[in-house]
Formats: sequence, structure tokens, C-alpha cells
Amino acid sequence: MSLHLGTFGAWLNPLHDDDARTKYAVEAEALGYGAAWLGFGTQHIEDLALVERILEATSTITVATAIVNMWINDATAIAKSYRRIRAAHGDRLLLGIGIGHPESVRTYRKPYDKMVDYLDELDDGGVPGDRRILAALGPRALELAAARTAGSHPYLVVADHTRTAREILGQNRILAPEQKVVLDSDADAARAIGRPFIQHPYLGLTNYVSNLRRHGYTEQDVADGGSDRLIDALSLHGTPEAIAAGLTAHLDAGADHVGIQVLTAGTDSPMPGFRELAEVLFGRANST
Repeated sequence: MSLHLGTFGAWLNPLHDDDARTKYAVEAEALGYGAAWLGFGTQHIEDLALVERILEATSTITVATAIVNMWINDATAIAKSYRRIRAAHGDRLLLGIGIGHPESVRTYRKPYDKMVDYLDELDDGGVPGDRRILAALGPRALELAAARTAGSHPYLVVADHTRTAREILGQNRILAPEQKVVLDSDADAARAIGRPFIQHPYLGLTNYVSNLRRHGYTEQDVADGGSDRLIDALSLHGTPEAIAAGLTAHLDAGADHVGIQVLTAGTDSPMPGFRELAEVLFGRANST
């Protein structure tokens, strides 16, 4: 079996509990999204229980981890869970893996070496290279993704990064960036949702800030909660049609797939936003 992500996926934030995310994934499948990306951050998820639960509740959507943090989750245990789930559900599981950021883990040392060692352990544990994807931002990590995995799932990136990443990955690897959106045409209201989400923690994290600087953003752009132009690029806002155009910019820059993260006020459900976008992206009526 081959990997099927479709053009757009639903990126589901861990601020929502497992019951909610299972429900969201079921509806995302019905709306036409090809993948459910499950954000995990620094959680221990070695049993991949939520992944298995969502696969059991759905029939076609690919379920991807975003991400398995290498510093926190043992590769041998992850490989064992992967084999268990693949035996039951075939190739609908995509193992997204990454090193996170140095501020989150006290033992963060020599990240490139850690990635190589972890991939070696996944090899030994029977996880095929084409069933895992690396959260790669910088050139060296992207080269590793091209050599050892199905491709890259970069987080908090702009279309210029997508263009550069495609050049490094080559044409035979998957490039599936994450993109935040706010379904609101009022710029001030949209920024009031997007800015705090992006500022804390991402504008305080070295790897993300360094990556943004590589792609044309200045010290002023990343200071004081982020400039309007930075927030508007990292968290697209407007009508569904305007947001769809922004998502297409990643595709035009070389992405195969975009994982869409709908931001809302507080812990409100993202599904109304996913329904509105589905009408434009897939030509489907709203799900109820």
C-alpha cells in the first residue's frame, strides 16, 4: 500500500482532549481532508493510543503523529507500537518524528546525532523509511529527511521556507508543511487570536526564530509578539477563499500537502473553520 495524504489535512492541537480530537478526525475524514495530524508536543506517547483510537474510528484518513518527540519517547517502544498498529490498520499511520526545541528538554544535546541514532533504532525496530516523516527545518535536517524518511513536516513556516525545502528534499520526497489559519476577515480580531498563540512559545524558541530569520524576517519582526506581517504570514486570516489562496502558495512553492491548523478563541472547536474551508477546498457542503 502507498501513502495517501491528499492535498490538505486537519492539524489537531493537543489543547483539545482525546475524545474531542477523535470526534474532529472522524468529521475531518467526512469533509474530505486526507490526513489528521495529531499534535503531541512533549507528551509521552509510546503506546500511540490516540493514534490507534482514531484509526479504529475512521476508515480512509491517514493519521500522522506531529510529532513523536525523540528526547522523550523511546524509539524501540515507538517501533513496537507502530508494528502493532500497522498489523491492524495497514498503512494509514504516518510516524511524524522530531527533536522539538532545545528549551523544552534538559538533555537536548547534539540534535543531529540524536536524529540519526533515533532513525537507526526505528530501522532496527521495523519502521520503514517511507512510513515516517521528519519535522525538519534547517538544511542539514532536510537533507537527513530526504535520505532517511518519506520527507518533511515543517512547523511554523512560510511559503519561502517551503520553496527552499523543496530544493533540498528533491522531487521524490513528501513536503507537508503546517499552516495556521484564523477564519475571520477582521485583521485585528484575527491577530488577537493568532499573535498570542504564536508568541508563546514559538517566538521564544531558538530553532523557530532562527528559521524565520533565514527567510527574510528581522529582529523587529520577531520582537514584542511579532510584527503584523509576520503574524499574518504564520496565521493566515480572512475569508475561506482568501485563506485557500494562502494555502495554495505553499503548493505553488513545492508542497505536496498542507496540514491546516485552525486557530480559535480559547478552546473553541476548530471544526466550524474546517467546514468553511472544506466548501472552498473540496466543494463540499458544511457537515453538521
